[in-house]
Amino acid sequence: MESTVTQDELVSFDDEALIIVDAQDCILGHGTKAELHQGAGTLHRAFSIFLFNQNGEVLLQQRSHHKRLWPLFWSNTCCSHPRQGETYSIATQRRLSEECGLSSELTFTHQFRYQAQFDESGAEHELCSVYVGRTDSDPSANPLEIADWQWISPQSLDNWIAHQPETLTPWLKLEWHALRSDDHRASLSQIGLDW
Repeated sequence: MESTVTQDELVSFDDEALIIVDAQDCILGHGTKAELHQGAGTLHRAFSIFLFNQNGEVLLQQRSHHKRLWPLFWSNTCCSHPRQGETYSIATQRRLSEECGLSSELTFTHQFRYQAQFDESGAEHELCSVYVGRTDSDPSANPLEIADWQWISPQSLDNWIAHQPETLTPWLKLEWHALRSDDHRASLSQIGLDW
């Protein structure tokens, strides 16, 4: 389902200062987004958000062709990075608004570390905090960030991952597997989901 575009503001910058951390999420310093994604990447803070509607469907986005890493791959509702001096709570709401034109009360589910190589020159290496929330609104997608979007049932996403994993971002697959496990049933029940 394509969105009606109402915003096209540039919200992501190669020179924005991100937060370098160790595996325990202790701050080690700062670096630009471009620097921290070069080569095999430098470990930095990130977050991923999954929004669900009243039917239990999850909102997915197709990343814009402007993206340096994983352009036109399908991914979760929203993902980005806290900037220097930002808390997770501020950064998640900022990015939901900038990218999707949405807001939602979010519940933290878990944090995990991963490294995924896109090509020789760039990768993701993130300590990623995962959040879930509810909305009954469709996104107002920023076309510089999002090429397309859709609501999809959990079972359909399971099937997609099983049969066409190469069309999805690596972090989406890792996060979805964790969310579908028994470890996170309590977090999901807080937003009214019972898998």
